[in-house]
Amino acid sequence: MIHLFFSLLCLIFYIIDMIDIAVLAKIYGSTLQNIIFTATNKINMSYEITGKLAVKYDTIQRTETFKSREFVIEKSEDVGGRIITNYIKFQCVQDKTTLIDRFAIGDELKVQFNLKGSKWVKDGKESYFNNLDAWKIETVKIGQQDEMPETNYSNIPPPPDELVDDLPF
Repeated sequence: MIHLFFSLLCLIFYIIDMIDIAVLAKIYGSTLQNIIFTATNKINMSYEITGKLAVKYDTIQRTETFKSREFVIEKSEDVGGRIITNYIKFQCVQDKTTLIDRFAIGDELKVQFNLKGSKWVKDGKESYFNNLDAWKIETVKIGQQDEMPETNYSNIPPPPDELVDDLPF
């Protein structure tokens, strides 16, 4: 019961985005930190990918109040000496349908998206489908893709002999 309470508490704090996990973990212990980590991973399904824009489709007005637009990113990877190419289809919905307008076929892009899944029942038969909902698209500059900045650890001063914990909690 206490785990359910903390899970709901974490969900509420996550939604209003006013929580500091480190502070709560210090107050309530590592169990709370594990609960928060699990809850946020289940809620936050945001990802990003870089690749080449392969296809842009027209915007479709699906209902009177809902519109969507799809596009495809080509992502090639070297797997054991073989180049494997995947084509990943994304959708933009509502006010995000114009995001892809400023990009041309062949542009190298970074797409940030949410993974969504739904259940659909028709005539007693259950079906499931996934959507990759793009919410931010950026041009990738040459040399930026999959490149991590190097960190120089040699200029970091050593820790002092005695650390002072002056935090009020």
